[in-house]
Amino acid sequence: MTSRTPAAASAPDDETILVLQGGGALGAYQAGVYEAMCHTNGLHGPLNWVAGISIGAINAALIAGNLPERRVPRLREFWDRVSSSQATPRYAPSTLGRDLLNDASANHSLVFGVPGFFAPRVPPAPFQPSGTPGAISFYDTEPLRRTLEELIDFRLLNSSAMRLSVGAVNVRTGDFAYFDTAHHHLDVRHIMASGALPPGFAPVEIDGEHYWDGGIVSNTPLQYVLDQPGKKRRVVFQVDLFAARGALPTTLAEVTEREKDIRFSSRTRLNTTNELDRQVIAQAAQRLLAKLPASLRDDPDVRALAKVRCEAAVDVVHLIYRSKHYEGQSKDYEFSRLSMNEHWDTGRADMSHTLHDPRWLNHPRSATGVHVFDLTSDGPAERAQISP
Repeated sequence: MTSRTPAAASAPDDETILVLQGGGALGAYQAGVYEAMCHTNGLHGPLNWVAGISIGAINAALIAGNLPERRVPRLREFWDRVSSSQATPRYAPSTLGRDLLNDASANHSLVFGVPGFFAPRVPPAPFQPSGTPGAISFYDTEPLRRTLEELIDFRLLNSSAMRLSVGAVNVRTGDFAYFDTAHHHLDVRHIMASGALPPGFAPVEIDGEHYWDGGIVSNTPLQYVLDQPGKKRRVVFQVDLFAARGALPTTLAEVTEREKDIRFSSRTRLNTTNELDRQVIAQAAQRLLAKLPASLRDDPDVRALAKVRCEAAVDVVHLIYRSKHYEGQSKDYEFSRLSMNEHWDTGRADMSHTLHDPRWLNHPRSATGVHVFDLTSDGPAERAQISP
């Protein structure tokens, strides 16, 4: 089989979607992934839709709320700003030194906050009036509001040039909510609500309801994307910041890190398995309906089966940030410039590797089915598929 150019792995009539998980400081990895997408011969045409939760929602809004030529510079400006409070060492320290440096950086963020993102409450929560945002959170996110209003063009974001979806949780009902430019007009509150992780951050009020970080319920918007009706073949790039798979911990510190990875890792395998089952059922229902005599077409059960959606094919390309050995449980709030640059560079390298991998480039574009790729791991390249 002859090799294809990167642009041939999908077609202009595909719907290309970028799905971004939450993960705090690790979100620079997603920015690097997006930069690689932009620099690969206009791969798969334009990006049609970006969905995110928590830091993924912030990155998604920075992408959707800027013109194509300004997206990477805006992402870089955001990540440079939030990693600007600590000096970058002239030389990378040894493993032991890096452990200590990362811990010191994370503690600095906890005590002093993060520029352009959040600042500690003064006075702290126990001394704030009951019922106020200050009484139910450790940090003030007004710096993030100013940063987002400066870096995002919300008129462009709502212009339908690119679809944006961000997930949050209704504090009163516990229900998951998605704010989607296909159905809503979004402003800075919706982006901040998606990243309002308690007890660090206060809930954000939107139209009389209060919302927390969507990661409380699900740290990935993949299922929401797959549940939305569509007629085009979909190519979904799912970018996760916590790995579901990992080694057995050997210390208490590793236990804490591993628990966090499991808790916040996406349910990509579950979501794609569910989608796989749904498509199998939908296709079987369509074949069955075609065999039925006309006398049964008005049967209530037949009409119910006819409503089952039969979607076009879905390719899910899975990229997962895999922690370095010196990163611990504080990796999601360790905002040093050194770590930010490493995360960004790793995301760019992983995406570039994936987009040039022959297993992706030579993958046949079927009209139906679900195909899942993870080309940066040691596991199988394609984990699930069905035939028409």
